[in-house]
Amino acid sequence: MKILVLNCGSSSIKYQLIDIESKDVIAKGGIEKIGLEGSFIKFNLPNGEKETIFASIPEHTIGVRLIFDILTSEKFGAIGSIDEIDAVGHRMVHGGEKFSASTLLTDEVLEVFEACNDLAPLHNPANLKGVNAVKEVAPEMPQVGVFDTAFHQTMPDYAYMYALPYELYEQYGVRRYGFHGTSHRYITKRALEMLNMPAEGSKIITCHIGNGASIAAVKDGKSVDTSMGMTPLAGLMMGTRSGDVDPGIFPYVMEKTGLDMQGMIDMLNKKSGVAGITGISSDMREVKAAADEGNKRAQLSNTMNFYRIKKYIGAYAAAMGGVDVIIFAGGVGENQQDCREAALEGLEFLGVELDKEVNNKMRGEEAVLSTPNSKVKVLLIPTDEEMMIASDTYEIVKNLK
Repeated sequence: MKILVLNCGSSSIKYQLIDIESKDVIAKGGIEKIGLEGSFIKFNLPNGEKETIFASIPEHTIGVRLIFDILTSEKFGAIGSIDEIDAVGHRMVHGGEKFSASTLLTDEVLEVFEACNDLAPLHNPANLKGVNAVKEVAPEMPQVGVFDTAFHQTMPDYAYMYALPYELYEQYGVRRYGFHGTSHRYITKRALEMLNMPAEGSKIITCHIGNGASIAAVKDGKSVDTSMGMTPLAGLMMGTRSGDVDPGIFPYVMEKTGLDMQGMIDMLNKKSGVAGITGISSDMREVKAAADEGNKRAQLSNTMNFYRIKKYIGAYAAAMGGVDVIIFAGGVGENQQDCREAALEGLEFLGVELDKEVNNKMRGEEAVLSTPNSKVKVLLIPTDEEMMIASDTYEIVKNLK
C-alpha cells in the first residue's frame, strides 16, 4: 500500500510517498512560496539527485495537482498513475480536545477540526487547504488526519490547566495542549522497540530539539506533561521563539517600545530565542560556529539553551518519580553533540552516565549514547513523523477497500 503524506503550511507543501509494507520512501519533495513570486517545487529523483522546477503556484490546489503530476510523470515519476496511491495522510497541527487519535477525514470531522482554527490560526487553515485540494484533485481518495496535539491528550488536568480563571478554560479552551506529538510518539515507540522494553512501567523523557523544540514526560507509553503550551511559543528557548517568559514583561516592553499587541506577538515568535540573543541567526549550526570562534553572545545563547533543556529533564524526572530513558531527536538533538552533552551534564545523580566518546561520534543515526553501567539509557533516535503519519493512515484505511 502506498501512502502520500502531506504537510501543508500557509505557503508550502512538503510531501513523501511511502510504501508502507517495505517502509521505503518512494518519492519526496516540497513546494515553497505558494501564492508568492518565485514559487517552485523541489524534489528528489530516484537516483538521489535533486530537481527544482519554478512554476506559478497561486494556491494549494494547483500545488497538490503539481505534486500528483510529478509523481506520475514519464520523466520524474515514481508511479504510473494516481490510482496507485491508496490514501493521503495529513499532518494536522491543532485538534484541541476534540481529537486524541488519528482520524479518517470525513466532512463531519473536518467541521469539528475547523472549529479549532482559533487555537492555531496560522496552521489549521493551511492544513484544511491541503485536505480540500486533494478532495478536488482526487475526490475518492481516503484522507486521514494525524494531529500534533493528539499524543498529549493523555495529560492529567493538573498538568494541562493554567492557574487562570477556570471560566477561560470552560468557555475558550485555554489550557496546555502541547505539540510535536507525532514526533514524541514515534521516538517513544522506537525506544521501546530498541530496548525491548514494555510500555507499562516505563518512564521516558523525549527531547525534540530543533528550530522548534519541546520536551515530553512519557509514562507507561503515554504523555503526562510537555513543555509547549496552548501555543508552540511556550517552553524551551527556540530558533526565533522566546519559550517561557514572565508575562509581566509584555506590558512593560510595550509601554517602553511602543509596540502594539501584534508587534509583541511578532517579537516573541519571530525575533526572540536564539536569533534574539545572538543577533546572528536562528540556525544552530551558524551559532555553534560563532561560539567556537569566541562570540560571547553565541556562547551565552548556547548556555541558556542547553541549561533550559536540562531543567525540563530534571523537572520531568521529578514529575514521574524517576526516569529510565532520555531520548534526543530533532535537527539539533540528532546532530549537535555539544547540546546533548551540556544538557546531561550534572545529571549523574539521576543515574545518567553519558559515553562522551560515543556521543561525539554520533550524528543523525540511531544509537545508545549512555555507558553500559548507566542506570538511565540515553538514546539518539532520528524522528520520522512522516513514517508515523503513513503508519497511522494505513491502520485506518486498510479495511476500507
